[in-house]
Amino acid sequence: MSEDASLMRRSGLPARLRRVDPAVAIAFGCILLLLLGGSLYSSNFLSPDYLLQQLKVASFLGVIATGMMMVILIGQIDLSVPWVVAAGAMMACAATAYGGFGSFLAIPFGILCGAVIGAVNGLAVAYLRIPSMIITLATNAVVQGLMVVYTGGFAPQDSASAAMRFLAIGYLIPAIPNGVLVWLVVGILAVFLLTRTTFGRSLYAIGNRERAAYMSGIDTRRITLLAFVISGSLSALGGVLLAGYASKASQSMGDAYLLPSIAAVVLGGTHVLGGKGSYLGTVAGVILITLLQSILSVMQIEEAGRQLIYGVVIICMLLLYGRQKLS
Repeated sequence: MSEDASLMRRSGLPARLRRVDPAVAIAFGCILLLLLGGSLYSSNFLSPDYLLQQLKVASFLGVIATGMMMVILIGQIDLSVPWVVAAGAMMACAATAYGGFGSFLAIPFGILCGAVIGAVNGLAVAYLRIPSMIITLATNAVVQGLMVVYTGGFAPQDSASAAMRFLAIGYLIPAIPNGVLVWLVVGILAVFLLTRTTFGRSLYAIGNRERAAYMSGIDTRRITLLAFVISGSLSALGGVLLAGYASKASQSMGDAYLLPSIAAVVLGGTHVLGGKGSYLGTVAGVILITLLQSILSVMQIEEAGRQLIYGVVIICMLLLYGRQKLS
C-alpha cells in the first residue's frame, strides 16, 4: 500500500486530480448519464450518426458560447446575443444580393456587423460605465428594431451564399461537418488567448477584482472593449453558420441561443461573477446542453419548458457560485 502511494506521489497523479475542476468533471459525468439514459430510451442515441449530428448542432452553440465566456470571465453579461446572431445572419445573406463580389464578402460582412455591435456594448460598459445587463439589453432591442425596419416586418428574402452553406454543412474532411471544424478552430484560438496571452490573463484578473487589475497596470477598459467585440463577432459568426445550415436567415433565429449560451458557460464551471473558468468546461457545457435539448425534444417537451429548465439551472449556479465568490 505504501509502495503504491509512493509511486502515485512520484508520478504526480494526485496533484493532477486535485487540479481537475469539479464542475467540469460533473458536466462530463452528466453527459455520460444523458447518453446512457438516452440509450435506454432508444438505441440510436449511441450511434455514430446521431452523435455526429449532435456535434454539428452543438458547434453553432459552441461558437456563440465562446464569446459569451469571454464576457462572463470579466464579470459582465451580454444579453444582445439573440439579435446579434440574427443581424449577422441577415446582413451576410443581404450581401449575397450584390452578385459575386457580395457573396465573397458575405461572411466577413456579417461578422463585422457583430463586431460593431459588440464594440458599442464594450464602449458603453468600459468607458461610460453603464451596467452590461442594461446596455446589452437595450442594444438587443435597437438591433431588433433596425432589422425589422430593414425587412419591413416580413421574413428576410435573401438566401445564404454557397460559401455560407459550405462553411456550415459542407465537408472539407470526410464525415466531419465544416461547422464542427469552425468550432474547433475557434476553440483552439480561445484556448490560446486564455492561456498563452496577456489578454487572457487580463480577463481573469479583471474578473477577480477590476480595481486591483487596474492598479497593476492592466488597461481594463481596452480589455473589456475587446471582450465584447469578440462576443459580438462570434455571435454573428454563429448566425452566419445558422443561416448556412438553414440556407436563409430568419428574424427569430437567435432567440433560442441566449439562455443556452449562458447556461453552457455556467454549467462548465465559469463563475458568473467572473475570474474563474476553463474552455474545456464550456465545451462540456455546450455538449451537455445540446444533448439535453435533444432528449427534451424526443420527449416532446415544449420550448417554454426548455427555457424554464435553463433558467432554473442558471439561478442555481448563480446562487452556488455567488456564495463561493463571497466565501
